[in-house]
Amino acid sequence: MKTRAYISVGSNVEPVRHIQGALRALAKRYGPVQVSRTYQTPAAGFAGEDFLNLVLGIETDEPIATVMAFLREIESAEGRVRGGPRFAPRTLDLDLLTYGNTVSSAPDPVLPRADILEYNFVLGPLAELAGSERHPVAGQTYAELWAAMQTSTGPLREFPLNLDGAACSAPGGHDA
Repeated sequence: MKTRAYISVGSNVEPVRHIQGALRALAKRYGPVQVSRTYQTPAAGFAGEDFLNLVLGIETDEPIATVMAFLREIESAEGRVRGGPRFAPRTLDLDLLTYGNTVSSAPDPVLPRADILEYNFVLGPLAELAGSERHPVAGQTYAELWAAMQTSTGPLREFPLNLDGAACSAPGGHDA
């Protein structure tokens, strides 16, 4: 049985190229990838170029550990070097946000990922794709959580990401 998983994507080093590379790799392995709109956000925790952020949805029958390993492979293939400061420029950052309704407190991964409730550039695009789905711990829908967060953070700034050739869906949560 397939499980819906959501992945946050971020990059501020040649972001269009690296995001498109990740989308192609995920589509090749999992088939059509659901893609949110892309948002441009300032670097947080360090001085640097703005990030491009979005959320992807995939359907998989692979176990969580296999999905996580594949995300790390994609990051490496796109030039990500691990071991540096937590807040630093990134060629590509892929984080598993949810895996169905799994709740896990294991060190890697903790699911659902805490970033969902902490960062507007994660929750906003997730609500776009899965607005009617419920956060398995908070109990509210992602749309409800996003509406509440927006009152303090304001709207996100959309970035027109060209997905041509990325073998994925168009922005706005439609499958290819």
